[in-house]
Amino acid sequence: MPAYVALGSNLDDPPRQIAAAFDRLAALEGCRLVARSRLYRTAPLGPQDQPEFVNAAAGLLTVLAPRDLLRALKNIEAELGRAQPVVRWGPRRIDLDLLLLDDLRIAEPDLTIPHPGLTRRNFVLYPLRDIAPELLVPGEGRVDVLAARAGSAGLALLEQ
Repeated sequence: MPAYVALGSNLDDPPRQIAAAFDRLAALEGCRLVARSRLYRTAPLGPQDQPEFVNAAAGLLTVLAPRDLLRALKNIEAELGRAQPVVRWGPRRIDLDLLLLDDLRIAEPDLTIPHPGLTRRNFVLYPLRDIAPELLVPGEGRVDVLAARAGSAGLALLEQ
């Protein structure tokens, strides 16, 4: 089934961290990486006294159950040296968020699909629009429409 993952980093050469995360996603057992977005430089969501982020999105085909996929993403974060941020939305080496998994809707304390911030965060919607503009977010609408509604303030395409 199709799955979409947001990638973000603002520490230790963020483009290199994103590339490493894409490589780990490509090697993930039970998954096939089928799409990679362009990279976007973005203003931090939380505290502003931190470096800008680099954000991207990945499209996967997976046979993993939702919790197994989430666990695999958390394992990749740990392998790439993510430490729990002391400050919410603070700086991080790598952040992988499960955005969508097929057309599932899950609302549990430690797993929410679609991701709760998805429809309001341009730094998630623009990369996702690169790889799946017509994708329907259950109960919300198409990614390209949601991205247009969110606007591009604070986003810049990273030269690659």
